[in-house]
Amino acid sequence: MGTIQSKKDGNISPAKKKPSNYLSKSLYIRGLQCHKSLYLEKFQRDLKSETTAETQALFDSGHMVGEIAQGLFPDGVLIPYIEAKNGVAEQLRLTNEAVKNGAKVIYEASFQYDGIFIKVDILHKGHRGWEIYEVKGGTKLTPVYVDDAALQYYVLTGAGIKVIKTFISYINNGYVRKGALDAQKLFISEDITKQVKEKQSFVIEQLKKQRRMLSGKLPKIDIGPYCSDPYECDFCNHCWKHIPEDSVFDLREKGVDRFALYAKRIIKQKDIPLDLLNKKQRQQVVATVKKQNAVDKQKIREFLKTLSYPLYFLDFETFMSAIPLYDGLKPYQQIPFQYSLHYQKKKGGKLYHTEFLAKPGIDPRKPLLDKMLAAVPEDVCILTYNMSFEKGVLTELATQYPKHKKAIGKWIDNIQDLMVPFRQRDVYFWKFKGSYSIKNVLPVLVPQLSYEGLEIADGGAAMEAYHQMCAAKNNPEKLAQIRENLLAYCKLDTLAMVQILETLGELI
Repeated sequence: MGTIQSKKDGNISPAKKKPSNYLSKSLYIRGLQCHKSLYLEKFQRDLKSETTAETQALFDSGHMVGEIAQGLFPDGVLIPYIEAKNGVAEQLRLTNEAVKNGAKVIYEASFQYDGIFIKVDILHKGHRGWEIYEVKGGTKLTPVYVDDAALQYYVLTGAGIKVIKTFISYINNGYVRKGALDAQKLFISEDITKQVKEKQSFVIEQLKKQRRMLSGKLPKIDIGPYCSDPYECDFCNHCWKHIPEDSVFDLREKGVDRFALYAKRIIKQKDIPLDLLNKKQRQQVVATVKKQNAVDKQKIREFLKTLSYPLYFLDFETFMSAIPLYDGLKPYQQIPFQYSLHYQKKKGGKLYHTEFLAKPGIDPRKPLLDKMLAAVPEDVCILTYNMSFEKGVLTELATQYPKHKKAIGKWIDNIQDLMVPFRQRDVYFWKFKGSYSIKNVLPVLVPQLSYEGLEIADGGAAMEAYHQMCAAKNNPEKLAQIRENLLAYCKLDTLAMVQILETLGELI
């Protein structure tokens, strides 16, 4: 910390201008994953991909988790994030002031040592010294969390802070909300003091390596599994631009090691020895190379016989939150806030549509269920795409509202899955590229329908849009636009099923 004594010289010195090898917690973790990613982040940030809706949702969720975790130690002093030119120095000054004034709990405490700036989620003064609490939105302790905390320990002890304990506080996914949030039960705080102490020599060595790398030219590091482990790198579009379409990395299903093929300079699917592939991967490669399709008419007929009319095409949109927003919820539980329902009373008959989208800022489950109970008879056949998802949503609703368990149970019993003939590859077109996702199947079988051009084009974006809708409840114009986009997306999901089913009938 800029104004706390350093072990090395014992002198008080102000925060200095950031040098090129200046690091932070996030930069250090990035460097552990890939030196090239760290170099690009420091010197060529313009090559980064734009932040996706899902990534932004993760950031937003992390901020919420951090704020709720402050309830573990209430009434602490908050050190705000300051973006101004002298922001780092001011955060260091405020932290130093809080320590000198005898604060027992400091949120976002800021420290600097050895050219590294960090902010500690929660710094708690115990009987024998300070305790670090690093807050995470995950539901278990992972190695990268330990690396994160180990760097914090290095900086704090280097800055003259007596750290006696280090904890990772992560989400307890067994917690069920009842009334006001209970931070003590929502979080599990695991003592990792021994691990972070053992990691100190590793931290020092890694810092040396990262700084040595940053003082030179862009490192020549090829793509590898580390591009997405432990985090999806935001420079992938740049580093992977040499990979052609229909490469080994486009192979679906479990099977051959893609990076092992790449290491042998086997990059295009057409160059893969077929004897290395399992049945489904071999089918994908042969179909791609020869541009051929496969249709098992008998299997399609058998699938179509499982359907009956009236036939209801159902799709849910859900959100989940690390913090249970309403009573009876667990962390990361899927909460339905919208559905689309197309239905036909007889085969080839008139197509009807009904839908539901919850009002912002309320528990959407009961209003959604009430609307659905009025719209869907108990004994009709319900068609979904990936029925395990819809069944999971309905099962949770039956648990939350046992009064309607019988009706919901009948819906569950009558669900069929339009994904089946595609997952089993009874219908396989080479343009599916090994996928049976509706987003891949639809444009191939029904080219006049497409998700392209929609403001919301996938479930992750729909989830983020719902959160934005709740935040915009006092902005009628923005609220109306988000609602329109959500309704259009969900409606297309069920209309897509209608059209795909019709196409299956045409194929036989």
